[in-house]
Amino acid sequence: MNVGRWAYGVGAVCILVSCAAPTIRLGDPQAEIAAMLARSAADWNAGDLAGFMSDYARDSLTSYVTGGHVQYGWQPLYDHYQATYFAPGKTRDSLTFEEVRVRPLTLDLALCTARFALHRGGAVVASGPFTLLLQQRGDRWQILHDHTSSDPR
Repeated sequence: MNVGRWAYGVGAVCILVSCAAPTIRLGDPQAEIAAMLARSAADWNAGDLAGFMSDYARDSLTSYVTGGHVQYGWQPLYDHYQATYFAPGKTRDSLTFEEVRVRPLTLDLALCTARFALHRGGAVVASGPFTLLLQQRGDRWQILHDHTSSDPR
């Protein structure tokens, strides 16, 4: 066995693998995720479900926990929002996010805790805390997991 060829082959593989690694850009996760949520609320309030859902990772492992139920997959979550909040003729309340706090976990993962509020006619009709696990994919953050709770009424 030619040691020189073997070393050359290993070196070439290492270079190729390092070039194929995902690029993680350094930024300000707090500001970026807060801006994402502000845009998400604006999409909701404009009746743009596709825009609102664009922040969720579009795969079958995306998870949503609320009211004692766990739901998996982007499409089932989209269908849930469509039927519950965006159905034709359905009154959709105005959405705001508050107290957004982001904790970076790794260079490309972050934990976000915040509160949501749904407003109708100047009154808050629903609110509660939520937690998001987000992953930086390319130049944006995507929600992998959403656990939303409602305040007691």
